[in-house]
Amino acid sequence: MRGVKDLARLAVGRVERVGPDDAPSLPGGTLMGWPIRMYDSGAMYFVTLRCIQGRLLLRPSPRTNEVIAGVLARAARACSVELFGFIFASNHFHLIVRAPERNLPRFMQFLAANISRKVGWLTGWRGSFWERRYSAEPILDDEALFGRVRYLLAHGVKERLVRRCRDWPGLNSLRLMLGAAPLPARWFNWTRRWCDRSQLATDRYASTWAESEELSLTTLPSLAARSPKARRRLWLRTVAAIEEEAARDPRPVFGVRAVLAQRPQFRPTRPARRPRPLCHTSLRILLELFRAHYRSYLERFREASVAWRRGHLAASFPDGAVRPFLWSVPLPGTT
Repeated sequence: MRGVKDLARLAVGRVERVGPDDAPSLPGGTLMGWPIRMYDSGAMYFVTLRCIQGRLLLRPSPRTNEVIAGVLARAARACSVELFGFIFASNHFHLIVRAPERNLPRFMQFLAANISRKVGWLTGWRGSFWERRYSAEPILDDEALFGRVRYLLAHGVKERLVRRCRDWPGLNSLRLMLGAAPLPARWFNWTRRWCDRSQLATDRYASTWAESEELSLTTLPSLAARSPKARRRLWLRTVAAIEEEAARDPRPVFGVRAVLAQRPQFRPTRPARRPRPLCHTSLRILLELFRAHYRSYLERFREASVAWRRGHLAASFPDGAVRPFLWSVPLPGTT
């Protein structure tokens, strides 16, 4: 199977930029409701997950930020996932990650499930927390990668919620990108609390149940050779460009106090919904190669899936596939 790096090698010498109207959607021009996953251990992924109905269930607060930081740090450490950037807005979050062990689904299951339980308890929300399953698109080239990082940093500013990038009160990776020390975090172990029945009356977020974690970033591979000061200057220039562009927007700024005062269960009348892209790239040739690669992957996956569901457990799935779930069926004569 050709990975992202192999596609990049094929694109050498055939450069054509993808314009703003070139939406890298799924092959065939159709948008699948539940696209089949394809994971590459060496690829970086831009991950998005949105709250149900666009509600502000992740609205920033000191306790919400603390809980999310602990969950994110525990999930990244337990699953050996590399974090390159993150932003938690009021009704969705974005991550730039790499999963060398191809366990991104496990990481996201742990992250989403624990945020929904722990933040849901804080906000008094007892229903479904997430609108749909997460999207994870591979980032195919460095220019697209920097575009995704810039997109993370611009959150809150481009929507005119805050005036400066560092003013966003939610959990984000800006301070870590500028060279700050890893963020101390606390994972609230509710399993331990539940096992000690005599302590069930205690606060779920008491220090008794807190376990120390550390939230840190992995340096982008393309910047690994630069000094920390050079990387800091790069991100400061990026932030300055974002804020300069936002300053030309005539709309008033909502403000930090107004963001913090919003009701978490507020439901916007028209939440933004956009089609999921197939990948992120600035080169048309990479987009075309990835579409062809994904189309071939789908054909092989579907052939193997048919055999798998019929009980042929030796069916050969393409590399990087997540096999469909099989229900156990009792053998004849058993109860």
